[in-house]
Amino acid sequence: MKAFVFPGQGAQFVGMGKDLYQQSAQAKELFEKANEILGFRITDLMFEGTEEDLKQTKVTQPAVFLHSVILSKVLGDEFKPDMVAGHSLGELSALTAAGALSFEDGLKIVSARARAMQKACEAKPSTMAAIIALTDPQVEEICANTPGVVVAANYNCPGQVVISGEVEAINAACEAAKAAGAKRALPLKVGGAFHSPLMEPARAELAEAIAATKFHTPVCPVYQNVDALPHTDPEEIKANLIAQLTAPVRWTQSVQKMIADGATEFTELGPGKVLQGLVSKISRDVTVAGRQ
Repeated sequence: MKAFVFPGQGAQFVGMGKDLYQQSAQAKELFEKANEILGFRITDLMFEGTEEDLKQTKVTQPAVFLHSVILSKVLGDEFKPDMVAGHSLGELSALTAAGALSFEDGLKIVSARARAMQKACEAKPSTMAAIIALTDPQVEEICANTPGVVVAANYNCPGQVVISGEVEAINAACEAAKAAGAKRALPLKVGGAFHSPLMEPARAELAEAIAATKFHTPVCPVYQNVDALPHTDPEEIKANLIAQLTAPVRWTQSVQKMIADGATEFTELGPGKVLQGLVSKISRDVTVAGRQ
């Protein structure tokens, strides 16, 4: 069975999507429609901008979404998923590619999500860090015993968990992780504490945008970050999408569940190769590929 997976923030690079734009009339039309919807030429920033331009959450999220979703449209009959999933922001790409959202509505929600998250980031200094070579329970225990707000935010693959929270709490948790035997505890270059309680203001704002949007039954099950389970019911999908902003991304568990449900081939659609690497670390028994 074929699984298609969609990357999140951090996969962006200067020049992303440019080949698609130049080689496909359909892609060009969709990119230009996106420029209109967003009210600025995001294509200029994607194709010719600087890394700093692309790093702004309000640019990064629509850029990664557009690259992934437009690619799924251009693939036509090659995009025949039995199941889909996306990492964080990538969940919206997965939902749009699978028909749960129209292209326009998907982009509008991504843009609203990005603006809300950027606001929450600016309201309180916060950050994230990757903890390498500890078990999930070890990381959870360190977070629980560290003063301040710090939580496990992304379960990326066995031995790689990203924590999220207040800057001082993250620094203290990193020191505790090293003391517990972590190979590395690396602060990440992100705008704030995604998938933590500090995103609550953004969650409330996003809930309004999602409530006002028509969701459809997707063409295949979407394995959502919040519970790592397959969903096709539009109301369940909406509730999980809202909860996702303050809850951890259960990527390891999602991929394991997809494999248990029959997935043998994983194809990453969009910029970068991050998810291909993670899926390979989660299981050696599946084939992994990517399309950009």
